[in-house]
Amino acid sequence: MKYVDEYRDGELARGLAGAIARAARPGTLYRFMEFCGGHTHAISRYGVEDLLPENVRMIHGPGCPVCVLPVGRIDDAIKLAARPEVTLCPYADVMRVPASGGQSLMKAKAAGADIRMVYSTLDALRIAEAEPGRTAIFFAIGFETTTPPTAMAILAAEKKGLKNFLVFCNHVLTPAAIRAILASEGADGVALDGFVGPAHVSTVIGTRAYEAFAQDYAKPVVIAGFEPLDVMQAILMLVSQVNEGRHEVENQYIRAVTREGNVRAQDLTGRIFELRDSFEWRGLGQVADSALRLRAAYARYDAERVYDVRTAAAADNPACECGAILRGVKRPTDCKLFGTVCTPDNPMGSCMVSSEGSCAAHWTYGRFRDGAT
Repeated sequence: MKYVDEYRDGELARGLAGAIARAARPGTLYRFMEFCGGHTHAISRYGVEDLLPENVRMIHGPGCPVCVLPVGRIDDAIKLAARPEVTLCPYADVMRVPASGGQSLMKAKAAGADIRMVYSTLDALRIAEAEPGRTAIFFAIGFETTTPPTAMAILAAEKKGLKNFLVFCNHVLTPAAIRAILASEGADGVALDGFVGPAHVSTVIGTRAYEAFAQDYAKPVVIAGFEPLDVMQAILMLVSQVNEGRHEVENQYIRAVTREGNVRAQDLTGRIFELRDSFEWRGLGQVADSALRLRAAYARYDAERVYDVRTAAAADNPACECGAILRGVKRPTDCKLFGTVCTPDNPMGSCMVSSEGSCAAHWTYGRFRDGAT
């Protein structure tokens, strides 16, 4: 296959669906979590679940960078933006995430805070260059895929001699989150038989990053691309591993992912960032060694150090099930707010806000089907 349309071919999809149905053993329940929000949207958009046998179930994971940000970090960003000298530069998805007291970055902007949505780290750098009298703070979020561009922005600011460019760092790590989900099995977590591993993240960290916990927890992992046939082939590979009693890391996305990953990007990230001892995730709570912060050598670019940011614990909307949905314990349609009070126009939780959120995926592609079943 060379072209995108071939990864969406209906005839090939039916063939894969038949192969999965033949491989899935009657009486065996196969529960696979697709970690990444991009996979969740592909599954919903192309009706992948409708092609699977009843005993093969897909469970949505926490791989949405906007969704996993806790309320306290949004509160911190709003406080930074309220400073008269600050221009906060977030991505668009973050703007409408609910914060404490009914606030959001969008509402803070409407109230007069200088908040400017950006499409890349370069946009924030340009703002800092163009307005030397203000302090531009890039609201950095995302998994391993978006971390290298933040590192490059810091190096660019250093080269340009910019003294008014800062980063509010909220970069988080995929393997730590998967390990936290697996560690919660049997307690308040969800029972799983394997993972569909993320595509873009894996181009950076490689398949090797998943090997330790695949062995520690005896769970197979298959890295998959974002097209529907990618996902279906990965599901077939997972079913085969379960049937054979294997728990290996396999790579379906061979056209982009290697075992070693992007070593240059890894080296760049390691040069600029270091591990935090712990970081709070929405739904998962405090997770050890799961996020990054700037190294002391780059403290002058760290908004948390410059402004002494101290995140306070803040509760989610008590009626919102976003935390349980991110853990895979509940589905979007299990939330009483879904499709009633909570819609994309009036989101009560981050899972309905983000373009990678599972609630947004169900609203856009799957809510009527789920309601009927």
